[in-house]
Amino acid sequence: MGAEVGFAAVQGFMVLFLLLHDWVPLGPFNDLKGVNSQIPFKRKVRDTAINTVLVAVALVLSLRYLERPYPTAVRVYLIVIYGRFLVGEFRAWWKPYLFGADPKLVERYDGMERYDAMFGKTHAFLPKRNGIVPNTAHVVLHACTLLAFLLALSVEKYASRCGDSLLAAVREAALG
Repeated sequence: MGAEVGFAAVQGFMVLFLLLHDWVPLGPFNDLKGVNSQIPFKRKVRDTAINTVLVAVALVLSLRYLERPYPTAVRVYLIVIYGRFLVGEFRAWWKPYLFGADPKLVERYDGMERYDAMFGKTHAFLPKRNGIVPNTAHVVLHACTLLAFLLALSVEKYASRCGDSLLAAVREAALG
């Protein structure tokens, strides 16, 4: 049960972060003026709603099945959602940081000026590389996403030990 409560806590933090970080001043951890200068209001509303709802649904499902077996559809949802978030975070933050930004992407966003406008004044503890540095708030969010993904995988591993494997379900569906 401890892991399930931890899973719910991580997801709850993520919901709050996604809901608030572009709207509420968080001291040195966000720059609302910078974000607002680069992201139109309607897009900010849309992005906040989509991201928050996806994680909120995962949280509600996790709470719904707390201390009970997760149905296959719930396990698939958790793995897919957190896997997609991880891929997006890697592409937007870690790939450019570690390996340099895609030149087409840099050109599309007017070089690094857009990044600097939104995040240049926020707290970061990592050194700057390739013109960017993931700020502290996003490093924490990304660590939570990784943890949520690993916990979602552990839910699947537990289910497979109980004879309810996603792979078996896919195999059965494919082969009839």
